[in-house]
Amino acid sequence: MVTGESQPVLVELTVPKRAIERGLVDGLVVPTGTFAGKRMVEPALSDEGVADLLAEVAHSPDGFAARGETGARALAIVAATAAALCGEDIRAALRGPDIDFLKGLSSGAIDAVREMLLGIESDEPAVLENALRTALS
Repeated sequence: MVTGESQPVLVELTVPKRAIERGLVDGLVVPTGTFAGKRMVEPALSDEGVADLLAEVAHSPDGFAARGETGARALAIVAATAAALCGEDIRAALRGPDIDFLKGLSSGAIDAVREMLLGIESDEPAVLENALRTALS
């Protein structure tokens, strides 16, 4: 029976959440050899060499990977990547990573860092990841 009156239809509207919100360290450290053929920051590369590479990569669609031997150097690479994206002093970030700044990165900023820094290779990925998590906790 049609009465001419319409009835409201209830529809739940929500903003979809991202399936997985990736943190700065989640999945960052991988086994050595994972990024064969990608632009690579080797442990022996000087701070000046790293800064030059990051300045270049920050303005290109391609990312880079790094090899990490120590947690301190891996943290420095993460900090320098964020600095490169923000137009900050990359060399200063390599010498003294700003932990509070890294901890305060928004999810969008984390995504940007992770798009540029594809990963950090290590012979002992669990050890290096633990060192990064400890430094950033």
